[in-house]
Amino acid sequence: MSANKVLITTSSFGAKDKASLDALRDAGCTAEMNPFGRTLTEAEIAALLAEHQPVGLIAGLEPLTEAVMQGAVAHLKVISRCGTGLDNVDLPAAKRLGIAVLNTPAAPAEAVAELSLGLILALIRNVVAHDQMVRSGTWTKRMGLLLSEITVGIVGLGRVGRRVAAILRPLGTKVVATDVMPDHDWIAAHGVSLMTLPQLLAASHVVSLHLPYASGDLHRLMNAQRIAAMKPGSFLINTSRGALIDEQAVSDALHSGHLAGAAIDTFEQEPYTGLLLQAPNVILSPHAGSYARATRNRMELEAAQNLVTGLAKATQT
Repeated sequence: MSANKVLITTSSFGAKDKASLDALRDAGCTAEMNPFGRTLTEAEIAALLAEHQPVGLIAGLEPLTEAVMQGAVAHLKVISRCGTGLDNVDLPAAKRLGIAVLNTPAAPAEAVAELSLGLILALIRNVVAHDQMVRSGTWTKRMGLLLSEITVGIVGLGRVGRRVAAILRPLGTKVVATDVMPDHDWIAAHGVSLMTLPQLLAASHVVSLHLPYASGDLHRLMNAQRIAAMKPGSFLINTSRGALIDEQAVSDALHSGHLAGAAIDTFEQEPYTGLLLQAPNVILSPHAGSYARATRNRMELEAAQNLVTGLAKATQT
């Protein structure tokens, strides 16, 4: 074990901007990088932690289970997640083992929200379908919808959900939302209508998911029953966590036409090879919500700074 060795498992870390790596170096840290160029399996992250014995980990989406952390507890002091979600980290286990867990919750919000807006526009104006038809030699137009004539239902008014609402409202879109801990002052100030989830599903032309996935009660929230409760011909967008949707139910609804389209940026298993590859009218994106240059640079720098700060605190205790 080295007192200043860190392991970086998010595969693209520092690829476009070296400021985050410079921050680690300036703090006296030496970094070992993910050698696979993709999200690691549980066995792979366990093996890398055992091989390099780092005091700090800048983590991606690999499963940081109790077993993984238990195997590294003799040396691992801090996990700094480069991103918002912590559902891949067994937080109770980390607390029991005395491993600090940090994340970068604010940085990705704008980029994820803007991707969500882009996906809404692509769906309601048939952008992908038109592109595919022209390339195949079919000169046929599909009638689209205007932002000013639709209702967008936002499930989860956290940082991303609020940003989506704030972008859409000045464009004339009616925005409704559901949230377990609503900020009524913010909702009133931004012209958003608060609803229960069943009310939102029935009222919305587009349902956009912006929930953290921190507990089992959200697993496959959008199941067959809830998708059936959506408007016929509506759209579903998930830029949050793959486990929020039942892929079979989404596929069935796309094939039947109950859903006019869907756009999915996150999946339970990544890289994705599942049944939605064969579904009609679905846009699939490789978990790219935060992949705007300024956002990614900020996330990586914050993750590096969080790690340095966390390690400094750990040495004081």
